[in-house]
Amino acid sequence: MTYLIQNEIALNPAMNARVAQAVAAEGTDFTDNPDSWTFNQRRFWAAAPGWDAAWESYQVSSPGADPGVNGGVITDGMILAQVQSMAPPSLRTVQEPQPEQEPDETPKE
Repeated sequence: MTYLIQNEIALNPAMNARVAQAVAAEGTDFTDNPDSWTFNQRRFWAAAPGWDAAWESYQVSSPGADPGVNGGVITDGMILAQVQSMAPPSLRTVQEPQPEQEPDETPKE
């Protein structure tokens, strides 16, 4: 993990545009302003696991190229998964497992 690389990701215009578009695709129940949400949450989505390593690897292999515009570095699928993981709790599609109920052992009369 590299905080400097995560900062580069958070400030990259192409990444901000791509994340905002993913947020917009999730619909208005997610937020009515994808650009503001993306800006306000940029430090969190930019810290997604593995993003900094992919970014840095691309920078080493392609000096001077912008990793944010290359859909093979941080893929749309990676972006969507991160955005969905940050959705408001009411919109999360994965339900947390519920604890099993203990059977009622009260004797019946």
